[in-house]
Amino acid sequence: MTGHPAPSGPCVVVAGGGTAGHIEPALALADAVMRLRPDARVVALGTERGLETKIVPARGYPLELIPPVPMPRKPTLDLLKLPLNVRGAVKQTREVLERVGADVVVGFGGYVALPAYLAARGRVPIVVHEANAKAGLANKVGAKFAEHVAAAVPDSGLTDAQIIGIPLRQSITTLDRAALRAEARRFFGLDPDAPTLLVFGGSQGARSINEAVAPAAAEFARAGIGVLHAHGPKNTVAVQQVPGAPAYVPVPYLERMDLAYAAADAVLCRSGAMTVAEVSAVGLPAVFVPLPHGNGEQALNAGPVVSAGGGILVPDEELTPEKVASLVVPLVADRARLAAMSAATLGTGRREADEILARTVLEVIKK
Repeated sequence: MTGHPAPSGPCVVVAGGGTAGHIEPALALADAVMRLRPDARVVALGTERGLETKIVPARGYPLELIPPVPMPRKPTLDLLKLPLNVRGAVKQTREVLERVGADVVVGFGGYVALPAYLAARGRVPIVVHEANAKAGLANKVGAKFAEHVAAAVPDSGLTDAQIIGIPLRQSITTLDRAALRAEARRFFGLDPDAPTLLVFGGSQGARSINEAVAPAAAEFARAGIGVLHAHGPKNTVAVQQVPGAPAYVPVPYLERMDLAYAAADAVLCRSGAMTVAEVSAVGLPAVFVPLPHGNGEQALNAGPVVSAGGGILVPDEELTPEKVASLVVPLVADRARLAAMSAATLGTGRREADEILARTVLEVIKK
């Protein structure tokens, strides 16, 4: 019995686990590598606790699990355990790299990337991509001994980084919102003609967004606005439906982000780097509500779109049902303003980062 011959091309290991913001760019790169080199192999590194255990296998790539190395933000007992945690994770990661025959490691930051960088150092070439406006610790470490460093935006804190944007899925970069709109509205059960707002707070949802937007359902209804609201799989929202008004559709999770973007005329969302990149690439006017934690990178991520006139930034603590009614409802009802914002947003978007990074990775392997 003869089977298919094993791939003879290079092995690219991507390290970007934890959140969708780290995983999706890694998988967009993986897809681009496979388009350019169908004989290649791409292996993803991840941990048991991250979303990668669901997302990576669903996209058809093998996933190798390593111990997570959380990076404490403050001096705690976890900080004292860090060297021991790192040592064990690096040892296991090095074993994975040897077993799969890694030709390059491409890291996207987070607690999967640090052990990957340290395991590959001096053995396997490293490429680093920084998606956020402010680089995290893992990528700052990896950049010190990387063959190539790329970043989404200037001034991320990584020296000599090539500015390319964020690798995005082809379903996003090739999206024709107008052509898909009717199908997308049917898919979600939305009004075919009403102005429509998309609301989401990342892959897990955002309680503060839910608590501000859902109580304003009657205001949206009175203005003739439909809403598609992804509240997160662990959350629920109670929504007052108004007979005869466009539907307010709550869903736990959006499997088809391409259709969600196509159905919408505007979006209210967090401003993680991945979200900002996707919204910009498809030209959606945005109300950004940065996550109030971390080092302020979400507000920085939204900065270029807001400065260009394609978005509005509302601090998390200021987002209330009253603010939604006074700011968001009139915005979504104003077609002329939305058109101007859409054009401004598109002007900040980048659609080719996946292929640029894939070509760079393959060039690094050739060296």
